[in-house]
Amino acid sequence: MTCALCDTRRPRRFCPGVRGEICTLCCGTEREETIDCPLDCAFLQEAHRHEKPLGVRPEDLPEPDIRVNEEFLRQHETLIVLFSRALLDSASEIQGVTDEDARQALACLVRTFRTLQSGLIYESRPDNPFAAHIFSGMQNLVGQLRSAEERTGGVQRIRDAELLGVFVFLLRMEVAQRNGRKRSRAFLTFLRSAIGAPSSPQSQPSLLVP
Repeated sequence: MTCALCDTRRPRRFCPGVRGEICTLCCGTEREETIDCPLDCAFLQEAHRHEKPLGVRPEDLPEPDIRVNEEFLRQHETLIVLFSRALLDSASEIQGVTDEDARQALACLVRTFRTLQSGLIYESRPDNPFAAHIFSGMQNLVGQLRSAEERTGGVQRIRDAELLGVFVFLLRMEVAQRNGRKRSRAFLTFLRSAIGAPSSPQSQPSLLVP
């Protein structure tokens, strides 16, 4: 029996991405490149724990004119966790979603809420269907939050500018977590390890990272 990819070396592990046995070399070189690795693959999770992001200079982060400092993160941690959960839940509903799909969804959310700041209502929806699905899931959460505000007196407590800051933070996190692979899920793995599946608001871990 030989590796399902190279057809040369002896297979050492089962790959859920190709649904067959592959060798460790092919796993290392083809992971998130030609293999569509599912998030729950133990070998993918282990690789993400040990690999280092490509790194990005602070001045190269997207939306540099929008200030998202530590005080903002502390004050809006609950919102960050809620929208991270919405992003992950939406991403898990479609097979094959990657960090790039998440990035496109977040970029469109940023454009949408930038437009709201100018007094216009225009939804900048992604053309990419995977990104559009994530975009819709996060917009649905915005709608749920607005509905909850209406039920408690009709006062908008969460400002559009605050939501814009949350989306910019998540977009910057995606950039910071990139590993350079074509089908990278390093950002999605990071979110999953950071927030997990909390059973109560008190157990929700922090996303305040350096």
